[in-house]
Amino acid sequence: MPEAALPERFAAWFASRGWSPRQHQLDLVTIAGAGRSALLVAPTGAGKTLAGFLPSLIALAGPRRTKGLHTLYVSPLKALAVDIARNLEAPIAEMDLGIRVETRTGDTPSHKRSRQVERPPDILLTTPEQLALLIAHREAAELFSGLSCVVLDELHALVTSKRGDLLSLGLARLHRLSPGLTAIGLSATVREPDDLRRYLVPQNHRRTGASPPPCGEELEMGVVPPGSGQGHPATPTPDPSPQGGGEVFMADLVVVHGGAAPDLRMLETGRALPLAGHTAGQAMPAIYELIGRHRTVLVFVNTRLQAEYTFQELWRLNEDALPIALHHGSLDASQRRRVEAAMAAGQLRAIVCTATLDLGIDWGDVDLVINIGAPKGASRIMQRIGRANHRMDEPSKAYLVPANRFEMLECRAALDAVEEAAQDTPDARLGAPDVLAQHVLGMACADAFDPNAFYEEITSAAPYATLSWEAFEAVVDYVATGGYALRAYERFAKILRGPDGLWRVRDARTAQQYRMNVGTIIEATKVKVRLARQMRAKPGTIMPRGGRVLGEIEEDFAETLTPGDTFLFAGEVLRFEGLSEDEALATRAGPGTDPAIPSYAGAKFPLSTFLAARVRALIADPFEWDRLPRQVTEYLLQQRRRSVLPGAADLLVETFPRGGRYYLTAFPFEGRLAHQTLGMLLTRRMERARLRPLGFAANDYGIAIWMARDPRERIAEEPGFLEALFAEDMLGDDLEAWLDESSIMKRTFRQCAVIAGLIERRYPGQKKTGRQVTISTDLVYDVLRKHQPDHLLLRAARQDAATGLVDVGRLGMMLRRIQGRIIHKALDRVSPLSVSVMLEIGRERVYGEGADEILAEAEAQLLEEALA
Repeated sequence: MPEAALPERFAAWFASRGWSPRQHQLDLVTIAGAGRSALLVAPTGAGKTLAGFLPSLIALAGPRRTKGLHTLYVSPLKALAVDIARNLEAPIAEMDLGIRVETRTGDTPSHKRSRQVERPPDILLTTPEQLALLIAHREAAELFSGLSCVVLDELHALVTSKRGDLLSLGLARLHRLSPGLTAIGLSATVREPDDLRRYLVPQNHRRTGASPPPCGEELEMGVVPPGSGQGHPATPTPDPSPQGGGEVFMADLVVVHGGAAPDLRMLETGRALPLAGHTAGQAMPAIYELIGRHRTVLVFVNTRLQAEYTFQELWRLNEDALPIALHHGSLDASQRRRVEAAMAAGQLRAIVCTATLDLGIDWGDVDLVINIGAPKGASRIMQRIGRANHRMDEPSKAYLVPANRFEMLECRAALDAVEEAAQDTPDARLGAPDVLAQHVLGMACADAFDPNAFYEEITSAAPYATLSWEAFEAVVDYVATGGYALRAYERFAKILRGPDGLWRVRDARTAQQYRMNVGTIIEATKVKVRLARQMRAKPGTIMPRGGRVLGEIEEDFAETLTPGDTFLFAGEVLRFEGLSEDEALATRAGPGTDPAIPSYAGAKFPLSTFLAARVRALIADPFEWDRLPRQVTEYLLQQRRRSVLPGAADLLVETFPRGGRYYLTAFPFEGRLAHQTLGMLLTRRMERARLRPLGFAANDYGIAIWMARDPRERIAEEPGFLEALFAEDMLGDDLEAWLDESSIMKRTFRQCAVIAGLIERRYPGQKKTGRQVTISTDLVYDVLRKHQPDHLLLRAARQDAATGLVDVGRLGMMLRRIQGRIIHKALDRVSPLSVSVMLEIGRERVYGEGADEILAEAEAQLLEEALA
């Protein structure tokens, strides 16, 4: 393959900066110039973003430049799109290219979004949700007719969720509107590159027997030896179709090896860590000291609750008045943009942030990343530490800060995984039917569609490549009628079929409501937090508006507050004054208050299967304990003396009495979701065994079930009782019966119903409260279960529950792993290992120091019993 030569203007720009273009950047220029798509897998700091845009910048600077939208860039994060736009300004201005770049996110004003359709920029940077709105626009065909390139950044983070399903359908539409389109995927953490290569190109050529599109050829370009920067073409290898219908062609692959190994350590504070809790309060002085010794620090946490707590604690320690900021998704957009601009300008010493900043943000002055809490996944921590020294040839410096002793094990496993450059990104997924239903309505809003041609388009998207015609018809019928049980209600009919056989949106109002409700991110209903300037003391008076909006808190949390309560938000202690329509009005609280911290549903990351297996291996191998902090080693030795430690593939079950009750604890190390499902199913079986279970608690490492009868007698009397209790068949009738009775199915159905447009959250001039959405969906759920149990959304909800909230696949693997490997230890009192999960029982909703004190008191009492 001939090497690309940069135009003189671009070569001079590289030289003026003392740079030479990297080989993978030249490779992408060559591939895109030939009209083919490509996936670039490169470590952080290797210049992926510039490589992705270089072909577009060269084309737009050339003599055959055309008017209109040339390149579309899609990012998983609003902040990343804004950051990329900022970074593109420099080369465009310095080379005087005259290229117009704009961003379009949910924060973009409506008048600017309208103007972008009428007079589009050369390059538009956006998100999957905004792309869905754009392709549903009446002018979409004209807007995208001249589109030459689409760049999908941090692709691995998009394709493993329903956002990825929505994006794949949008990409399929773009390929139809602009047949010569090339797609460039960028990623630093990829476990299975072929999944992403298929995602980038149309897949349905194998169905029609037509020749593959120009961008669909397979050409792998490796970089060998590591660090050499030299690429070589490989012989294309056909990939068998999952339907057995021929070859599947994939995008070209460019892989960059090498780069400096990260400098990653576990922060040792010299203080004893608890067995539970996630605040890491004992580490705050050490974290503050690290901030003081570095130029710019990103302090990552896993939840918005932790972000508010950590920021407040660091400010309490901030005697040097260091400029420290807060960034998370519930803060007002203007505040987030001010923080991002200040960080880019080098005006901040630290930002406490959540996942809103862990992908691709290129702030070169960041010289340290701190991750508070266990990372829960190897790929996630590699993404985060890459934000420090965002240059390929310099090591990224980072610290992991465990909040409890078990997180020390997780952090040790993560350190080993990063050293090996191991990845644990999830597998590719099948497209969700509720997302497809939303897309069907959106395309009807854009223009009338022929079902046969539309089916071919949809099956060209990789997640929907195996979709049958019957399944497609069922989705269209749902959008047209709401399904058999609901077809009598006109409000559920969103599209109509005309005499010409084409499907159209029913009316303008339906199209408007689609645009107001598009997207797959279903969060709890929120209310704005407004900082009021003054309040009237007289109860019942209308409270004034006019103060600035700080962000949003969940409606459920706001409803727990009464006037006078204090809470921590946006880095301030606020006094709640009352609710006014959809706003929580607050004033700044005085000193000496004890504020609550808003919590957000669905904010916790699951422990990855990969890291869980490594934690089990660490516990099982005493020869590895020398690499663990001393307090963890002592804890494991205490457990081994008192009870036993399980092997890497074993399941340890302990039984013991305490406080007039009997307990069974088990340690699968498979994550909280799988353990919660296991606890539900085990208690059903225990009920049938007449052990009278009273409840259970779970964390990422184990479960604890308490009951009124002693299980030790039953286990001793019936050999094989535990094996039967943990048998795989619990995932059959027991699971089905539990799902039918549990609130999980209703909650999952609620999310599917909102995504599929059955229930709308927003209407012109108003929006439903969370309670209204719940009541509406629960009523429909009961009707469908009774009259149409095979309804599309019930099946979608069941699929989501099994793969998400219930984690059936992971639970099934665990049950297979432990067959014949269950170790039972009958004890007369709690063991050190069981203390960690026993601390989950009856935990109060208390945050900060109060939570730490409660847990410390309970831990001390339990450990005293265990080690007596």
